[in-house]
Amino acid sequence: MEDFKKNIEKFLPYLEDLRGRLYRGVILFAVFFCGGFLSAGIILKKILKLVHIDQVTIATSSPFQFTDIAMDVGFFLALMVSVPYIIYSFYVFIVPALTRSEKIKLFKSIPLSVGLFIVGFFYGFFILYYALGLLASINIGLGIANFWNIGQFLSQMLITSALLGLVFEFPLLLSLLIKLGITTPQTLKNNRRVAYFLTICLTALLPPTDGVSLIAMALPLVLLYEGTILLNNKKIYVWIRN
Repeated sequence: MEDFKKNIEKFLPYLEDLRGRLYRGVILFAVFFCGGFLSAGIILKKILKLVHIDQVTIATSSPFQFTDIAMDVGFFLALMVSVPYIIYSFYVFIVPALTRSEKIKLFKSIPLSVGLFIVGFFYGFFILYYALGLLASINIGLGIANFWNIGQFLSQMLITSALLGLVFEFPLLLSLLIKLGITTPQTLKNNRRVAYFLTICLTALLPPTDGVSLIAMALPLVLLYEGTILLNNKKIYVWIRN
């Protein structure tokens, strides 16, 4: 019991530091949520200008819908700012317990993680933009006018892009599982058909649902999967080091 109390007391300063960082993360979230909510009109104008699609009218379903959209904008902005800070705080918290080589590997993974998310986000954004433009053209060709609800339109654009950004982090997760000995490159290689099937199922759940967009979203995930196997292969790793 005494040893348990000593261990708790030993980690108390670190836990206090972590609590303070999380508290600052919550404050950061609240500040940017309020800022996003109050400046939603300006942000929406810029977004709608960026994603303008010919022969498409973006409309609201009620005079009060802008309030809901403003809250969504504030929430999304706050999330994009506060989550990286909270992740950074977690990294800072665990750094004292790591060896020098582990610290180097950890800090090397941070820019890679951020880079993969950004690439995935914008890749999803522009694929969706292309697909929606194609679907709008098909509607016009059929004599159907395009009146799209602004709430659903923005949700599809932003949420799908953010989800694809998170999916692009998958190679880092697989590499971590390999390093921990939970799986091996050979196991991933032997189960690639299952992985491909799950990839197609995952991308099929994301809008849009046309075949071209499905292939465009599934292909980079397959390449990332194969790249993870290749880079974690010991023979390839030794060849790169030499």
